[in-house]
Amino acid sequence: MRRRCAPILALVLLLAIALAGATPASARAQGSGTVTLSGRVTDAPSGAPIPYLTVELRRLRDTSFAAGRLTDSAGAFIFTNLAKGEYQLDVRRIGYAPLRRAVFVGELSRFLDLGVLKMDPVAPALDKVTVTASREEVANAMDRKSYTLADNIAQSGGSVVQAMASLPGVTVTQDGKLQLRGSDKVAVLIDGKQSALTGVASQTGLENLPASAIARIEIITNPGAKFDANASAGIINLVLKQETQDGFNGSVGFTGGAGSLWSRRDNLPDVRAQRLFTPKLNPSVALNYRRGGTNSFVRADWLYSPTMNKNEFATRTYTDGTTITQQLLRNRRTDYATLNGGVDHTFDARNTLSFSGLLNREKILDDGDNPYFAGAQNTRYRLWQFLEDEVKYTAFASTVYTHRFLQPGHTFTVTGNYSFHREDERYFFTNTLPSFTGKDAFKLLSDEHIGDLNVDYVRPLAQGRLELGFKGRYRSIPVNMQFFPGQQSPIDSGAGGAATYREKIPAAYATYVFEGPTIELESGLRVEQVLLDYDVNPNHNTYRSDGYRYFQPFPTMRLAWKPAANQKLSLFFNRRVDRPNEVDIRIFPKYDEPELIKVGNPALRPQFTTSVDLGYRTTWSRGSLYAAGYRRIVDATITRIATQAPGSPILYNVFQNAGRSWITGSELVWQQTVSRSLTLSTNANIYRTTIGAFSVLNRYPVPVTYTADKESLISGNFKVNANVLLPGRVDARVSSIYLAPDLFPQGRIGARYALDVGLRKGVQQGRGEVVVNATDLLNTNQVRRTLNGTDFRYVSTDYLETQVVRVGYTRKF
Repeated sequence: MRRRCAPILALVLLLAIALAGATPASARAQGSGTVTLSGRVTDAPSGAPIPYLTVELRRLRDTSFAAGRLTDSAGAFIFTNLAKGEYQLDVRRIGYAPLRRAVFVGELSRFLDLGVLKMDPVAPALDKVTVTASREEVANAMDRKSYTLADNIAQSGGSVVQAMASLPGVTVTQDGKLQLRGSDKVAVLIDGKQSALTGVASQTGLENLPASAIARIEIITNPGAKFDANASAGIINLVLKQETQDGFNGSVGFTGGAGSLWSRRDNLPDVRAQRLFTPKLNPSVALNYRRGGTNSFVRADWLYSPTMNKNEFATRTYTDGTTITQQLLRNRRTDYATLNGGVDHTFDARNTLSFSGLLNREKILDDGDNPYFAGAQNTRYRLWQFLEDEVKYTAFASTVYTHRFLQPGHTFTVTGNYSFHREDERYFFTNTLPSFTGKDAFKLLSDEHIGDLNVDYVRPLAQGRLELGFKGRYRSIPVNMQFFPGQQSPIDSGAGGAATYREKIPAAYATYVFEGPTIELESGLRVEQVLLDYDVNPNHNTYRSDGYRYFQPFPTMRLAWKPAANQKLSLFFNRRVDRPNEVDIRIFPKYDEPELIKVGNPALRPQFTTSVDLGYRTTWSRGSLYAAGYRRIVDATITRIATQAPGSPILYNVFQNAGRSWITGSELVWQQTVSRSLTLSTNANIYRTTIGAFSVLNRYPVPVTYTADKESLISGNFKVNANVLLPGRVDARVSSIYLAPDLFPQGRIGARYALDVGLRKGVQQGRGEVVVNATDLLNTNQVRRTLNGTDFRYVSTDYLETQVVRVGYTRKF
């Protein structure tokens, strides 16, 4: 391990040395609020500190007094809570020439350091020094956007996925995945950390993670070098709720509701009744105690959410004239419990140690019917009924040690994370054919272990900062699948057995930041080495052990020009990767549908993405406008490819690398306070998806080649959110969402539309709050999909549950 990491550390060291003497570069917003400015005053001839002298800051526009400090015994001074603007620093002492510096507080760094300021007994000609800092609400519009869920009352009380449906730039797909700018290659973090709860550079569990546990959501479309290179579309960071007040405080809440208020479409013959009026319950409690240097917190959430998870009607048409009509109805009951807690202790002004942990249990019960008809609906040849009994356990623990140097913002942080996730599934099938009825089953057990060690160093500079860091990861996922076939079973029992996924990743990064009054530049580099092994049961009837290695650089750069105080033009560039996750290469067939079977591919390789983004932001007294144009080029595009088994109507959906693809688009976000009672926010995202010609070989269950020509389609989405203050101090929110038809390899997804509304009223002198909302009020959000294969065409419409009405109450104490 030490030998493999050596080239990474050497490269980072060389980069740090080069950047330290290079042209200054700019930074990404590091937080919100005001800025801390520090420095130290010394005698020029001797270098001795000059204690207890007066240092003043005056506003440059009118020379008015802004702040004053005395240097300490070491000659150091610190100004806190500085707002954006231009200042003049004055230092005076009898026997020394007055010292004057121009100081610019900008938008990028929370901490700035003027370094050593030398006072000379002889008055010298002094050059100006320009200093910058940040205010997050401005910088967020360029590289990240932050949304508080307390303001999102139209979707509150449900899952995180539902809460994000109306956010600018975010699209929720038919299977509950999140997309950013047309791609689902999104990493979801919790408090800035990856864990098995939401997936490592993937998305899992978001449909059931309660939004009540989340304080805000950060969307980062252009991650810097500090973040893992995985997930080319960007990062969504979920910030958990945590109180910061002194003493004992907390809150309790409860939301209840119902979905599937009526049936959208009648079942095909012989299908059990659709589940209607599905209850939704979400109680939560949060407690916090802060005293002295210790803060303790705990939060518990439970989400009980029976739902009609899928109700898809489909028709398969084959070139030989065969037509098959089917329905897949899946009713699901989910119990999702989360317990999150921790302790932060500040030993002194320099050292802090934090412990936090999260426990989660998810219980899923699925029962469903899947009938198949040859031609007319009165000729049923198969009825597939199933019961899935699944339990998932997640444990996540994190320890963070932070050392603060004397200079504000100068920090050294060590973070250790461990995540465990167990997936325990049992499937039971009843396969009814005209001549017999068979009973089949399988059992899957998967344990995921993830260990991370992060070391991060931040050094504020007079005009920006330097960031250095290292990350090491070890990840292991042993999986065991056992099949129990019944009479004349369609299950491929030879595809079972055991498989183990092992991943080792040492990585390092360096970023140098500079900001001037009109120019910003950020330059960063991350280098990662990936060692992946996938050991497969040697008796598997198709696949063998596989894996891959790479050592790759991932550069990032941002250049910005500020023609005026309220305008910014930024150019982003980065290179990222999407590594196949364990479920993408999993060798076991999945029998949710017996005639449309999903399976992984251990020969799958990473896809590499190069992105360019040009953004412009301007603000005025009551609003703002953000516009961006972007292009993303993907090599070895990861996607599922469906092929037909020779001599059989069964389709096999296998992950493949499908060559090169492109997404070119533009995004517009406009916000305007129209009046005291009306605020509007509009987001439009239009993009062209192009998928180049490709040819792949699906090896499971037998080799079949699929070849596709180049395809292209213009797609996008349009969202309008209106916040209205009604009489009686009632807040109302209306969200309108339109998703245009979209393209994927082998097919297209049809247009969708949804209207969400919500009302909120403060009660009990502001300590209580009542919320009423409805998602998909018009019941129009249906998913239509067309899949084209070499010898077949698959057309489906999914009338899954999207319309939900909720009532909630929260009380703070």
